[in-house]
Amino acid sequence: MRKLVAFALAGLVLTGCNTIEGVGKDVSSAGDTVARTADDAK
Repeated sequence: MRKLVAFALAGLVLTGCNTIEGVGKDVSSAGDTVARTADDAK
């Protein structure tokens, strides 16, 4: 039973890290798009 709980927690932690990494990439991509749009407007 303890092994099952440990594996479940490990899975949640790893999933959380991947989700946070994905959000970071999305925010970075949005920032790059805004920067390119601002440069084009000059």
